[in-house]
Amino acid sequence: MTEHPILVVGATGKTGARVVTKLEAKGVAVRRGARRSETPFDWDDPATWAPVLHGVTKAYVTYFPDLAFPGAVEKLEAFTKVALESGLGHIVLLSGRGEHFATMGEEIVRNSGIPFTIVRAAWFAQNFSEGYLRDPILGGILPMPGGDMPEPIIDIDDIADVVVAALTEEGHIGERYEVTGPRLMTFAEMADVLSTMLGRPIQHIPITFEDFHANVAASGGEFVADVFTQIARETLDGRNAHTADGVERALGRKPRDFSEFAQTAMAAGAWSAAA
Repeated sequence: MTEHPILVVGATGKTGARVVTKLEAKGVAVRRGARRSETPFDWDDPATWAPVLHGVTKAYVTYFPDLAFPGAVEKLEAFTKVALESGLGHIVLLSGRGEHFATMGEEIVRNSGIPFTIVRAAWFAQNFSEGYLRDPILGGILPMPGGDMPEPIIDIDDIADVVVAALTEEGHIGERYEVTGPRLMTFAEMADVLSTMLGRPIQHIPITFEDFHANVAASGGEFVADVFTQIARETLDGRNAHTADGVERALGRKPRDFSEFAQTAMAAGAWSAAA
């Protein structure tokens, strides 16, 4: 095991949990940063920040649920000041592709005085299998705004692999890896892939951003809906309708295709009603 643990802020999240698993598989000691961890971490409680950073030289940082949430950028800036004082030697930040507030977060990390790597990610494929779109897919539909705007959706196992490489290998400091899948796909095309994999029709239902807001509000409340609708408006306006080479630059291989994600998720029982 390494002498100093690597801190994973958001250790129970979609990417964080995978990063923890992959680091530990490499024999790396990990300090989990989450509210119920052995050393608790809470973005809303700055008193937890210094203890979780004690003795840590590297950290992977995510902000749940998103850097677009009010106050997130300010908290990230305050956290980096504590991290600099604690002697953190490398911070890897998860950022959102095409998001205004995520870009602000990137600049904070760039100017923090801490050596950094930024991982700027496209939409997560796992939103279909373990996120807010899983239940609609179980019902045979994929309701999404954005019309026919294509998105280079990414398998977050690729994100985790990039993060682990940045934390355990040389040559990643100062890099910004914009990570996407290997091809542009519309949500209708994603629905077609899911239909093939699941062996039953999954229909893409084009909805307005107002309908999207209502759907999110019904399950997560108006505050959450406001933020996620703004993110959807930003990221599905065409600015992200191109692929990027971050996975190849970081790992020396191509990213996984959406069909590979779907096959793996199906085999793991992601769309079993009992899952």
